[in-house]
Amino acid sequence: MLYAAFRSIGAYAPKKILSNEDLSTMVDTSDEWITKRTGIKERRIAADNEYTSDLGVKAAELAIERSGLKKQEIDMIVCATISPDYFCMPSTATIISTKLGLNNITAFDISAACTGFVYILSIAKAFIESGMKKNVLIIGAEKLSSITDYSDRGTCILFGDGAGAAVISATDNKDEAIIDVHTGADGAYADLLMTPNGGSGSAHDSLNPEDTSCFMEMKGNETFKVAVRTLTKDVVEILKENNIDSKSINHFVPHQANYRIIKAVGDALKLREDQVVLTVEKYGNTSGASIPMAINDIYEKGTLKKGELMLLDAFGGGLTWGSALVPFSPLK
Repeated sequence: MLYAAFRSIGAYAPKKILSNEDLSTMVDTSDEWITKRTGIKERRIAADNEYTSDLGVKAAELAIERSGLKKQEIDMIVCATISPDYFCMPSTATIISTKLGLNNITAFDISAACTGFVYILSIAKAFIESGMKKNVLIIGAEKLSSITDYSDRGTCILFGDGAGAAVISATDNKDEAIIDVHTGADGAYADLLMTPNGGSGSAHDSLNPEDTSCFMEMKGNETFKVAVRTLTKDVVEILKENNIDSKSINHFVPHQANYRIIKAVGDALKLREDQVVLTVEKYGNTSGASIPMAINDIYEKGTLKKGELMLLDAFGGGLTWGSALVPFSPLK
């Protein structure tokens, strides 16, 4: 029987740092105000000539190098992004594929906002377990600075740029296998977090000139409440369904949206501080790139070991949510 194994991780963060102090010169805010409400101190910002695909390529190259596979063994690329190089088409995954020199393989994007990486993990798992693909490169890549309104204090303090990638491969060893992935969505809450302009739902001829920019908008308080409730419920369910105690989790890797949300979920699950992975302070919210960037952080620190169990948990615009139980199963 075929299983899907999480073989490697890689990430890339742009060089430019946008600190809370920098933002305080742009909008009415302060380091103290931002830190208290979000836990964020700084975020990375891509250069003007640095596209989402460029971020994804750098993360992907590292993930492939660490996988122990030859680049030509990758037979599918899936990219999760809400800030693609181009609106609608071509997909960012196809651009990444070409930049990697991997033409003539399956490549496509998905849009699930901050839950994107969990969604593409489930896609890779399905393709591999069905026997359709053997080595799937999954990438969460975001240039959120391109869709952030830096006059909106409620959103500009939260978001940053970056990318993370992983190689998911076929294995016949059940001990290496991704245990389970949950995903869900509810469009009834779509207006809590959205980019309202630019699509067929907002015809261009009906827009005022000042409303044509495709910026993110969020109802912060409502989103916080739904996020904590949904994330906690989903994680409790996936642990219960797989008969796994939270004490057995080596690394809880939540979407890095807001420290208060992460702490609330961690407390509800009675997780120890050393189980919870936190990178929100230095990267902010990088949407679909958030979870793989956090996994890469513990990998590069040497605290993620072969065979250790990760619990991934995410919530994003859509609304979407997802969780996954993933052993780290590198070949080398």
